[in-house]
Amino acid sequence: MNDTEFYTKLLALPNGANDVRYLDKRYLLRKETLLDGKLLKVYAQELGGNDIVSGNYYPTLKNGMLKPCEMSDKKVIDFVLHAKAI
Repeated sequence: MNDTEFYTKLLALPNGANDVRYLDKRYLLRKETLLDGKLLKVYAQELGGNDIVSGNYYPTLKNGMLKPCEMSDKKVIDFVLHAKAI
């Protein structure tokens, strides 16, 4: 999974808190890179709504392993691929 568009876009997201737009809604996205890049955490909360996107990505496990938090892999992948900085 490390040689995918998902991983490339995940790496390109800046660390810290950022406003993004996804599906015509505004989200506050928080990204952390931990353990010398062995863990990438994303958490996004819809502003003015109740949707969240949350997951951990481990690039060094099994050529990349996504562990979403109580949601589908598809939701996290779609968010990372389509969220745009405001």
